[in-house]
Amino acid sequence: MSNLRLILGDQLSVSMSSMEGYDIQQDIILMCEVWDEAVYVKHHKKKIAFLFSAMRHFAQELKQSGYRVEYTKLDDNNNTGSFRGEVSRALKRHNIKKIIVTHPGEHRILTEITHWEDDFDTQVEIRPDNRFLCTVESFAAWAKDRKQLRMEYFYREMRKKYDLLMEGGKPIGGQWNYDADNRKSPKAGLNIPPPYTNDTDHITNGVLELVEQRFDEHFGSLEPFYFAVTRHQALQVLNLFIDQRLEFFGDYQDAMIEGEPWMYHSHLSFYLNCGLLLPLECVELAQHAYREGKAPLNAVEGFIRQIIGWREYVRGIYWLNMPDYADVNFFNANRALPDFYWHANTRMNCLHQCVLETEKNAYAHHIQRLMVLGNFALLAGIEPKQVNEWFLTVYADAYEWVEMPNVSGMILFADGGYLASKPYAAGGSYINKMSNYCKKCHYRVSRKNGENACPFNYLYWDFLIRNRDYLNSNHRLGMMYKTYDRMDKEKQNAIHEDSIRFFSHMENGTIV
Repeated sequence: MSNLRLILGDQLSVSMSSMEGYDIQQDIILMCEVWDEAVYVKHHKKKIAFLFSAMRHFAQELKQSGYRVEYTKLDDNNNTGSFRGEVSRALKRHNIKKIIVTHPGEHRILTEITHWEDDFDTQVEIRPDNRFLCTVESFAAWAKDRKQLRMEYFYREMRKKYDLLMEGGKPIGGQWNYDADNRKSPKAGLNIPPPYTNDTDHITNGVLELVEQRFDEHFGSLEPFYFAVTRHQALQVLNLFIDQRLEFFGDYQDAMIEGEPWMYHSHLSFYLNCGLLLPLECVELAQHAYREGKAPLNAVEGFIRQIIGWREYVRGIYWLNMPDYADVNFFNANRALPDFYWHANTRMNCLHQCVLETEKNAYAHHIQRLMVLGNFALLAGIEPKQVNEWFLTVYADAYEWVEMPNVSGMILFADGGYLASKPYAAGGSYINKMSNYCKKCHYRVSRKNGENACPFNYLYWDFLIRNRDYLNSNHRLGMMYKTYDRMDKEKQNAIHEDSIRFFSHMENGTIV
C-alpha cells in the first residue's frame, strides 16, 4: 500500500514536511490545479499564472529527481475542480493507506481536510508547516497570559532563538529596532535598479494562454510576466536583492515614487509564501551582507524584522484567532468598496497610482498597501470583509494567513487593537512627505478644507470624530482629540460638510 502525499500550490519545496520519509518505490505525490481555488475570490490573472507555472515547474523538477508525481492540470478532461474531488479520484486509482499533507495556510482548507478521514475512510496525517520558524503551538505558548501581543517582543525572542544580529547575547549596535532610521523621504536622482525579469519558457507560455482563456474576466494584466517560477530563479531574485537593493532598502523602505513601483524592496514575498524560498536562508544571507560590510545595519535589521518578526507574527495571530477573526468589525464599518479600487478612476493621484500598479503588477509595497490603499479604506469606513477580499484578490503574495491580520488588524483596526496599538490613520501630509504623488494630484495637499482640498485631510478628522466613542480611551490618540476640541466651530463644521459631500459624490458614482 502507498501513501498519497498531497502538495498544495503554496507548498513548492522539497523540504516540506509532507515529503519527509517519501518511499520512492511506493509513494505517490499528488498536485492539482483546481477551479475552486482559482475562483473562491477572483484572483488577479498574474497571481493564477504565477502559481500554476510555479506548480508545473516544481512537478517537473520532482519527476526529474525520481519522484512519482501525478499532476492534474486545470483543463484536464477529468478534473473535478476541487481538492476533495482530485483526492477522491486518486484514491480510486491506487491502494492508499494514508493521505499525508502539510498543514495548509488557510483555515477553510484545513477545515475541509479534517473531514477527509471520515469521508474517505482513510487515515489523514496533517504535518506541521516547517517552512515557518515559529510553530502554531509555539506562538500560542508565547501568547498565553499576555495582555498585549506586541510584535516587537515576539521579534526579540526570534532574534535570540536564531542568533540573528546578536553579539554576546545582545543586539548588534545596542538596539533591537532601527525603524526610526528607515523613514527617509524620496529624493530626486535615486538610482533604483530594475526588477528581476526572465524570459518565459513553454510551460509558462502555456499557462499564460490558459489563464487568458479561462480567467479573462478576472482583474489585472498578464503582461509583462516577470515572476520567477522555479527555485533557481527565486534564488536569483534573492541574490539580486542582496547585491543591488538591500543597501538602500532601509532608508527608503517607506518611500513612494510615481512610476517606481518596486523601489528598493525585496519582492521575495511571492516566493517565500509559495515555498520557493525559505525564510532562514533569506535572513542569513542578509546578515552575511552586513558582516561583510555590504549593507548597513538599519537596512539588514529592517529586512530581518519583516521576515522573522512580522511575517511569523501575523501567521501566529491568524491561527490563534480563526475562524472568529474573519468577522471582526470594531467600528461597525459598512460602506461599500469604491469602484475605483478596480479601475483607478479617481482624482486622488496616490490612489490612482497604487491601483494602476496593482493592476499591472499584482504587487504594491507595504506602505502603498498600508498608508494609501488601506488608509483610505480605514478613513472611509469600508466594510472589512470587502477590503479583505480585495487585498486577497489582487496581490500575488496574498494568502489568507498573511492578508487577513494585515488588513483587519493593521490596516482597519477592525480587531479593536488586538494587533496594533492604534489605527494607522493619516492625512495627506504623510503621503506628501513619503511620496511625490501629491505634485501631480487634482487636489491640493496644502488645503485642509474645500472642494480642492486633499480628501485625506478632512477624512482623517471625520474618521476620528465618527469613531470617538470607540477611540476616546486610546492614549495614543488623546492629543489628536484635544487638537480637534480646540478647533473653532467653523473649522469643525467644514470638516463635517466636506466629508458628507465627498462620500455623497463617491456613492453616487461621481469621480472623486
